[in-house]
This record gives sequence, structure tokens and C-alpha cells, in this order.
Amino acid sequence: MTSIHSTRRSRSFASQSAEMAMAVPQVVAHRMVRMAAAGATPSQTDRDEFKLMSDEKVAAFQESWAAMATQVFEVQQQMAQQMMKAFWFPLLQRPPTLRSVERQWRNASFGILGKGMEPISRRAIANAKRLGAL
Repeated sequence: MTSIHSTRRSRSFASQSAEMAMAVPQVVAHRMVRMAAAGATPSQTDRDEFKLMSDEKVAAFQESWAAMATQVFEVQQQMAQQMMKAFWFPLLQRPPTLRSVERQWRNASFGILGKGMEPISRRAIANAKRLGAL
């Protein structure tokens, strides 16, 4: 992987983090006000919103773990393929430098984290728009 690819991936991760940093507090504040206003006897609309809120969290968590597991599998496959090439064709491969190995692990980490944040970020931003918080 090139350093340009690494930069794009980290920017994507950074932009997802920034978007979530803006959306999540607004959604939480909106829902907390709604819960407080509903009091001890929330309306059916409030109960539906509260149920949707908890269902979304469970679904986002499951999607996030599935996306990260898939990305981990893909990274393992890529690394195994590189190791097999180095084993079977040692004269055709340059030995990896410490810098290239570090870059590969960093890219893999950002890729896994980014995949895990996608479902959560997508839901948080959609909720902020739906609730009029953004």
C-alpha cells in the first residue's frame, strides 16, 4: 500500500470522527430533552422513538463488528499472500523494511477502525438529520 492510500484512509477516519463529534452530542441532547419532556408517561410516538434508538444501537454495534471482522480477514489474506510470494520467490522480492512493515500495519489498523466506524457514523449523521439536529 502506498503512503497516499494511507493518507486517504486516515483522512477518511478523521473525517468520520469529526462528523460524529458534531452529530452525536446534538442527537444525544435532542433525545435527552425529549425523554425529559416525555416524563413518566411518554406518548406512543416517544416510546417508538426510544425503541428505535435502542434497536439502532444494537444493529450498529453488530454491523460494526461484522465490518471489522471482514476487514481483518481481508488484511490477513493480503499479508499471507505477501508472505507466500516472499517464500516461493525470494529473489523476486525485496526484503521489507521496518518502515514498510510499520506502514502496512498502520494502514491495516486505520482500515479496520474505519470499517468499524462506518455503520455508527452513518446512523449518527442520519439521526442528526432526521431529528433536525444538524
